[in-house]
Parts: sequence; C-alpha cells; structure tokens
Amino acid sequence: MTQANPQLNQHGELIHLLSIEGLSREILHGILDRAEPFTAVAEREVKKVPLLRGKSVFNLFFENSTRTRTTFEIAAKRLSADVINLNINTSSAAKGESLLDTVDNLAAMQADMFVVRHASSGAPYLIAQHLAATGRDHIHVVNAGDGRHSHPTQGLLDMYTIRHYKQDFTKLTVAVVGDILHSRVARSQLHALVTLGVPEIRLVGPQTLLPTAAAQMIPNAPLRVCHDMAEGLRGADVVMMLRLQNERMQGALLPSPQEYFKSYGLTPEKLALAKPDAIVMHPGPMNRGVEIDSAVADGRQAVILPQVTFGIAVRMAVMSMLAGVSQ
Repeated sequence: MTQANPQLNQHGELIHLLSIEGLSREILHGILDRAEPFTAVAEREVKKVPLLRGKSVFNLFFENSTRTRTTFEIAAKRLSADVINLNINTSSAAKGESLLDTVDNLAAMQADMFVVRHASSGAPYLIAQHLAATGRDHIHVVNAGDGRHSHPTQGLLDMYTIRHYKQDFTKLTVAVVGDILHSRVARSQLHALVTLGVPEIRLVGPQTLLPTAAAQMIPNAPLRVCHDMAEGLRGADVVMMLRLQNERMQGALLPSPQEYFKSYGLTPEKLALAKPDAIVMHPGPMNRGVEIDSAVADGRQAVILPQVTFGIAVRMAVMSMLAGVSQ
C-alpha cells in the first residue's frame, strides 16, 4: 500500500476499495467498463465465471443489510469464489473479541478478501493497514459501508446506472435529495459525480440535514445548496433520493415524517419539475410516504430495481479487479 493512498499499490493499481475519494476518473471508468460484460453474464442461463475459483471471500457485516450483503454474496459466487458469511451476533465478536483479532483469525483461515460493513467510520481502513503491517497485504479489503464515511460500491453502482441511462456525465444536472448529513452513500455519490465531471450537482434538503458549509464539502466542486425542493429539481436529469438515517441521528432534526414528506418527499408533482426523461434513483431501503411517493417509486422514471441488478455486476467488477484477474 502507498502512504498517500492505501487503496493503491506502488504501481497505482487498486488493491483495496475503501473510498471513492482519491480515485482517478480513469480508475472509476475502468471499474464501470469492467462491469459491462458482467451485466451480460446475468442474462445467461449459466451465470458463473471461474475468475475467483479457489479464492475465499469473507463477508463481515457488523451492521444489518439486505441489498449490499446479498449482492456481494451473489457476485462472489458468480465469480466462483468460496463465500463465508460471518454471523456477527453468534461470532466471538459477541463475546468481546476485537475487530483486529477477528480479522487475524479469519486471515489464518486462508482468507483472500474481506467485505466489511461496520458502524465505525474508518474500520475498513484500519483492517487494511493492519494487514499491511502484519505482512498480509495480499488480502484485499472492500468497504461495504463504514459509519457515516463511505459506501464506495453503492456510489459506483449508482454511477453505472447513470451511465447506462444517460451515457455522458459531463452534460448532466444531478439533484441529491435528503439526509446528506448522515449519509455515507451521499458522500460516495458526490465524490464520484465530481470525479466523473458532472457540471452541476444540487444538494437538496433542510438545513438540519445538510453538513455545515455543504457547498464546500469537496474543494472546487460544482455543488449548489437548495433548501427548496422546486429549485433543486427544476431541469434535473437525475434525481438521487436518500434514506433518512434515523439510526444515526441524535436529537430531533425533523418536526415529523409527515412534514418532511410535505417539503422533501418526491411526488409526481415535484418530479414534473425535472426533465421529462429524468431518472429517479434510491439506494434503499425506501421509506415510502416519507422520502418518496409510491407512484414515483413504482413509476416509469424510477430505476431503483435496475440499480440493485447493476450492483451485482459492479461488485463482480470490483472483486475481480482487486484480485488482479483478467476477464
């Protein structure tokens, strides 16, 4: 690992995926390009390819997950890897074993890759640094969401979805709507959108759910703060809705879910302000009637289920790239 960017080796090749921040446009496009044929694999009768045959992928999910954990498992199995899902509630972690002791024991079981979701920001970085310090940097680490910090594969699958429907990032206006303050997904989305050259990115939400100095979150980025939903959506090509991160909130940041929906929930009337061919995205799980109206979630402009499908291909691309195998 390099000191400047622990995700890259001395040749600038990706060995861990910890964050989108710090990755070049070329690396991001490389991952998206690599995912294309895996999308086609999903349509075949036999969906497996032998790229990770003989490799062991350990899913370490210290937080609940449906989409991310399942699609990582499907992706690894489609690459022919051996997949081990650690049940944290029944593991030694529940008896007080430390994170790094857990990692050491699993590494001793010949692990080749760790997919990690953890409530503490920086946990995947800590694991990657520990593996390097103990001479086991041949084991790759994928961040599947750490605290409020980052969720890089979600950001990548969102970029894949946008590219699939809109092709050219450099001509888009993108609105990111909702709880940006607590959202690791939003941080990954914003870094990816900026790196891929989106010229206008609108951060839409109440002041209590936007970071302080939100417009300066990324230096020299085309970020524009909008507290009014109509202003944020008008003429947008892509509307990226976010889940309210109730489990990460401290104190009353919203008057009520009903009031939030009235001001910031995506309804057909509000969506009509965007471009007629605008796409609607959501990382899930959705709170219908709070962040998004069912008529929109199930409507013709929603690409929420394709996001999930594309997520398998993107995670296949990431894992095969980290393992250094050719397609």
